[in-house]
Amino acid sequence: MEELIPNLNLLEGVLGYQFRDRALLERAITHRSWAHEQVAPGAEEQARKLHNEAMEFLGDSVLGLLVADHLCRFYPAASEGELSRMKHQLVSAVTLTKASLRLQLGDYLRFGRGEEKSGGRRKDAILADVLEAITGAIFLDGGLEAARAFVERALSEELARVNPINAAEADYKTMLQEKLQAEHRSPPRYAVVEMAGPPHKRVFHVELVWDGGSVRAQGRSIKAAEAAAAQQALETMKADLA
Repeated sequence: MEELIPNLNLLEGVLGYQFRDRALLERAITHRSWAHEQVAPGAEEQARKLHNEAMEFLGDSVLGLLVADHLCRFYPAASEGELSRMKHQLVSAVTLTKASLRLQLGDYLRFGRGEEKSGGRRKDAILADVLEAITGAIFLDGGLEAARAFVERALSEELARVNPINAAEADYKTMLQEKLQAEHRSPPRYAVVEMAGPPHKRVFHVELVWDGGSVRAQGRSIKAAEAAAAQQALETMKADLA
């Protein structure tokens, strides 16, 4: 088996957490493609003990709990719907990918030769998954408060910006982007095509184009118009499947 990779000291500095059991960190950054290269063909159970998918599963739950707790403490008067939208925005694949890129976690991942050649270090889904896996590893190593400190560090920018208003505006946009990403389609493109009304009652008209169609919508702000367009796009896609 491959020796412990030499940059775990650097990674711990990036994470702001020092592991007592470094094997947990090593597993958290190990992609299944690497694990399958280390075991005999067909040894699925042994490979699962090496890669990070179980930690990703755990980290997803821990991350959701910590984000929900943060939102309930900072927005005690928010409705359940507002809290749900803010949580969705914070734990979405788009947000986790951005956070992972900021921390440059892709630089520390262990891949098999094929995944390495195919650009795994730059794949959004893999970058989001490793952040969840690391959250799970820190939880196992240091408990809930250690995981909380990491999540607040990793998502500091998003936690500072989130509020009920922008979460409502961004929710449909996030869902649309994640849907297109999951289907390996190009990201949506938004463009302001018209502004109408006096300055104090401005209405923005936005066109949304995606790989498969386009819609137009309006709103009292550009973000609101984009959210309305994304909602229409999702409804259009759903109708097309009916």
